[in-house]
Amino acid sequence: KTVKGYGLGPHFEARNATHQMKKMTLDDLKGFRDYLRIPITDEQLEADPYLPPYYRPTQDSAEYKYMMERRTALGGSVPARRTESKEIHLPVDKAYESASRGSGKQQAATTMAFVRLLKDLMRDKDFGQRVVPIVPDESRTFGMDAFFPTAKIYNPAGQNYLSVDRELVLAYKESPAGQLIHPGINEAGAVAAFTAAGTAYSTHDEPLIPIYVFYSMFGFQRTGDAFWAAADQMTRGFIMGATAGRTTLTGEGLQHADGHSPILAATNAAVLTYDPAYGYEIGHIMRDGLERMYGGAHEDPNVMYYITLYNEPYQQPKEPENLDVEGIIKGIYRVSESTIEGPRAQLMGSGVSVPWALEAQRILAEEWGVSADVWSVTSWNELRRDGLEAEYENFSNPGSEPRIPFVTQQLQGATGPVVAATDYMSLVPDQLRQFIPNEFATLGANGFGFSDTRAAARRFFKIDSHSMVVRTLQMLAARGEVDASAPGAAFAKYQLNDVNAGTTGA
Repeated sequence: KTVKGYGLGPHFEARNATHQMKKMTLDDLKGFRDYLRIPITDEQLEADPYLPPYYRPTQDSAEYKYMMERRTALGGSVPARRTESKEIHLPVDKAYESASRGSGKQQAATTMAFVRLLKDLMRDKDFGQRVVPIVPDESRTFGMDAFFPTAKIYNPAGQNYLSVDRELVLAYKESPAGQLIHPGINEAGAVAAFTAAGTAYSTHDEPLIPIYVFYSMFGFQRTGDAFWAAADQMTRGFIMGATAGRTTLTGEGLQHADGHSPILAATNAAVLTYDPAYGYEIGHIMRDGLERMYGGAHEDPNVMYYITLYNEPYQQPKEPENLDVEGIIKGIYRVSESTIEGPRAQLMGSGVSVPWALEAQRILAEEWGVSADVWSVTSWNELRRDGLEAEYENFSNPGSEPRIPFVTQQLQGATGPVVAATDYMSLVPDQLRQFIPNEFATLGANGFGFSDTRAAARRFFKIDSHSMVVRTLQMLAARGEVDASAPGAAFAKYQLNDVNAGTTGA
């Protein structure tokens, strides 16, 4: 058991006042010496009770030899931190091709796009062995069971049981040479493994890339303090919040209704949070993360990338030509520019809501004659971080040329009101309000979850495509750019108060 003040004598040991007691009396010192059998005489202590001698066992003593033997057996001094570690070969372009190809005529969730990319990263001959996938649960849900027979699950003792799925082609396989970490349904253990692998570059001079995959609700919600400790230890790695969003995995109760993990992640200064919509966005974000952590050029490589993933399948487009990669990395780029003339508006989405915004763009053009551009906001958090840094820099340098936040730069020339919708609470996109130069409205999944179909849940929260259309019309009507009756007519036409009339994600 734990005893507060153990060994310090009756005035300290197991007393509530121990934290407030700052000095030991001469009798306390003598008792402490006797209890731990430290070879210091009464005369040495009495010479100056406030500056007792420092005792260190000699190198030929049994105590010193024992400590050194154990330290050697454990692999050296731990913790030991290196500021620089060996260089590694980062993945070649070919490893990212699957992310940029899209899904063709098939539909695929961003989780599947990520798993394909992960498989190719692990196949890279000079890099793959450094990847450490960590999955506490739901490997099959994530489509990672294909890793079992090839990469195998790490177990230093090997597999000592018959798995229940042993008749399957993709059966559970454990091995001392396994690459996957499967700690069981134990998020605390998973983050501990993530931290150990993510600091191996420093503690063992072996750069590893932990990629921790989990249900997004079970990350910062459950183990935020562990991620804080990981940041304090300068951990590097990827945190993949799968089945993200408040309405994307419905019907399983509040435990899966994640509408706020980006806000929780925003409290950790070492975490870069991304909410990608497409596979090619994931590819560029992970490539940027690897370059930052292990490319050797970035001034702050000790970061963790939190990337949200969804289980809702939709068509993954091929990477477009002249892609604004800087926009993806910094947080926002225009994914679709309107081709019609009419009242102007801007639609923002992230992750699974980008297809909703594209559908809203089509409806606004075809049914209301409104010309709206669509923006994919890959990181609300990074845009806010950049905006706050710009404000601080301008405050600290009066008289200098003011720095303009990146999101403000991107929206220069983009006229009309801005409507942002996500599968998260309004607070997520609302982080940008002070940096948006246009009129700005946010639609969010506020409150708790809503156990129904995706379409019904999105209609309930009024975050779906038709809600974006009506909100845009309301803002344009207030400006006198569409007929004043348009918002009411659209509200009635799309039956916004009827959850059963929703079609987004149906």
